[in-house]
Amino acid sequence: MEGDKKNTILIVDDDKSNLMMLSHILQTEYSVRIASDGTSAINIAEKYLPDLILLDIIMPDKDGYQVFTDLQNSEKTAHIPVIFITGLNNHSDEKKGLELGAADYISKPFDDMIVKLRVHHQIRIINQLRTIEHLSIIDQLTGIPNRRFFDNRLQLEWGRAIREEVFLSLLLIDVDHFKNYNDTYGHQQGDRALCMVAKTLSQTLKRASDCTARWGGEEFVVLLPNTDSKGGLEIGERLRKNIETEDLPCSNGEITKLTVSVGLIAYKPKSSCSVDEFLMKADRALYSAKNAGRNRVCVYE
Repeated sequence: MEGDKKNTILIVDDDKSNLMMLSHILQTEYSVRIASDGTSAINIAEKYLPDLILLDIIMPDKDGYQVFTDLQNSEKTAHIPVIFITGLNNHSDEKKGLELGAADYISKPFDDMIVKLRVHHQIRIINQLRTIEHLSIIDQLTGIPNRRFFDNRLQLEWGRAIREEVFLSLLLIDVDHFKNYNDTYGHQQGDRALCMVAKTLSQTLKRASDCTARWGGEEFVVLLPNTDSKGGLEIGERLRKNIETEDLPCSNGEITKLTVSVGLIAYKPKSSCSVDEFLMKADRALYSAKNAGRNRVCVYE
C-alpha cells in the first residue's frame, strides 16, 4: 500500500446480514464495496477494480462459480483474487472453488478472526507482488521507468499509432561528456547529475500520455504519442534548455552545469515498419547531434 491508501475489497452476497457482518469486520482496515447479486458484482469489479473479492457461492441470478468464471474471462478482472464464502460447509464445494482457481475459502457462520486473517494474508500477497512489479520496471537510481517498462510502452503506442494512423515521436537523449563529469566530480556527483536529468525530463513533459525512461547509463528516452516532428522538436528543445539552465551543486559548494544531445525521429508507423528501425533512426539522429557539436536537437531526415 502506498501512503495511507487502503486496499479495496468487494463483498458479494445476496444476504444483507452477511454483507453487514463482513463489512463490519473489514471496514476498519479496508475500503469496502458491496454487491448483492452476480451481475452487479461483475459491473462493480470492472468499474472499480478491487484488490480482493469475497464471493458467495449460492446466489439467485448467478451462482458464485459462474461469477468467478466471468471474472476470470474478463481481461479487466482476471487478475483479481477471489475468496469464496459459503454456508454449505461441504468439502466438495471447497474443492471445486479451489480447482477453479480461487485464492481461499471462508465458511459461514463467520469467525471474525478467521475472516481477518485470511483476508490479511491475501492482501499481503497482493501488496508484495505489486512492490516486486513496481521495482522491476523502475530505475532504482533515478526513480523513473526503466528500459523494460519503456520497451513494453513503445510496443503499445506503436500498435496504436498504426491502428489510428497518427504520428509517433521518440527522443533519444545523451548527457554530454558524462565520463569527464564523473572523472572530475566523482561517481556520487555523477549519480546526482543523472537524477537531475531524470527529474527535469519528468517535470518538463506535460501530457499524461508522454513517457520518459532511463535507457541505460547516461542515456534517456522520451516517447511522444500523436506528435509530429514539429511538436517533437519543440519538446526536445524545451527539454534541452531546461537541463542546460539547471544548476547542479557539488558537496564542496561548486555549481556545475550539464548539457544533453538529442536525436529525434517522428513518423506514422505502418505494419511494414519495425520498432528496431525506428530506434535505429533515433540513434542516428543522436549521433548527428553529437557530431555537430553536442547540446542540440537533431531530427532524422
